[in-house]
Amino acid sequence: MDEVRPTSGAQAHGLVPLFPPGLQAIYGECRRLYPEQANPLQVTAIVKYWLGGPDPLDYISMYRSMGCPAQDIQEHWHYVSFGLSDLYGDNRVHEFTGADGPSGFGFELTFRLKREVGETAPPTWPAELMQGLARYVFQSENTFCSGDHVSWHSPLDNSESRIQHMLLTEDPQMQPIQTPFGTVSFLQIVGVCTEELQAAQQWNGQGILELMRGVRVAGGPWLITDMRRGETIFDIDPHLQQERVDQGIETEGSNLSGVSAKCVWDDLSRPPEDEEDSRSICIGSQPRRLSDKDTEQIRETLRKGLEFNSKAALPPINSQRQSHERPQSRKDSLESESSAAIVPHELVRTRQLESVHLKFNQESGTLLPLCLRGRLLHGRHFTYKSINGDTAITFVSTGVEGAFATEEHPYAAHGPWLQILLTEEFVEQMLGDLQELNTREETKLPKEYSWPEKKLKISVLPDSVFDNPLQ
Repeated sequence: MDEVRPTSGAQAHGLVPLFPPGLQAIYGECRRLYPEQANPLQVTAIVKYWLGGPDPLDYISMYRSMGCPAQDIQEHWHYVSFGLSDLYGDNRVHEFTGADGPSGFGFELTFRLKREVGETAPPTWPAELMQGLARYVFQSENTFCSGDHVSWHSPLDNSESRIQHMLLTEDPQMQPIQTPFGTVSFLQIVGVCTEELQAAQQWNGQGILELMRGVRVAGGPWLITDMRRGETIFDIDPHLQQERVDQGIETEGSNLSGVSAKCVWDDLSRPPEDEEDSRSICIGSQPRRLSDKDTEQIRETLRKGLEFNSKAALPPINSQRQSHERPQSRKDSLESESSAAIVPHELVRTRQLESVHLKFNQESGTLLPLCLRGRLLHGRHFTYKSINGDTAITFVSTGVEGAFATEEHPYAAHGPWLQILLTEEFVEQMLGDLQELNTREETKLPKEYSWPEKKLKISVLPDSVFDNPLQ
């Protein structure tokens, strides 16, 4: 449970010599922006996380920003978190590793919310939103990066708003700081509509954020969230979809390298009763667990992933901060930044399969055209990681290095991890056959697509198949 109270930092408590240096450093950056607000309202965790409380953020300060009339930036509330970075330096929350690297997770969250007319105090619901994101980071040990997206599937303030998802970007005013416990940057949460989230998935988050900066009602230069916004940037300027997003996907490809999804795969070249070798996760089967190396490799491909099943499920973003810039060449790699190419675990052999059957729910299936057009045609890879187990499906192009699927053996499995290598010619053929999945309208399920000459079958099935496998 949280409480709201004013605070002025060290001076308010008379504990200047004992005031935690990490906390002091963040307060210092806040005071630089708001020198006249020495006592901002603050949401504080009554029972601190390091004392067994449920909320990882010790404090969330709430400031009133007057905006910048010269840049047509409106007045708003500015929220700043305290707790994702190391505030104390005594290992009570974060392991202290020195001042040269990141402090704690290396960042704090911020949020800018439009101030409504007559509003005299900031709403406190953003504090709970920030706590939810922080809980994900602490529990998964995965960090956020600028350009990442979070699929929330619910109005951020629990109203009827169209703002139901989030993008993350650098706070436009708060500068990275150096503390005695390492560096801290400030990542701002930006509320977006479903159509804007989908565009970020299909192209890239940074591109959509830049478009939103140019539309005042969608956020403007400081990306201020307006929960009453009823139009997407594509409603406001219909040319943005075709001239910027579609063109960007065509020329640059997609930065979305994988998603967590509802999916399974079957080895049709093995008899169903051969449980030892079949990698289907049908009723009663218990697939082998992925090795630590394979698990980490799949997490690499999922750094900008997306959970579909509920608003509480957040994207499995890699714990290692990575550049979102893509190389200019068409050659991609399945190698992690910290290790060489995939080396199969000695206890799990890599198997070549003759025929496979892939099964996706509708939301996962609608991403297949993106996987093919935005990733494989640009020499990249795309991974579906099952939310119901260790099963994973990675599509790779002929330009991807480090894959264990080859042109000679395009279907290869390493335990429950299936790789499928598709030639450019076959990708073009599949795009034509899967064209109906591009529509935003829900199609009647189940849908089946088959390429007998390639010994590949894909089914798009209702969620109930994955949620209730015994029915």
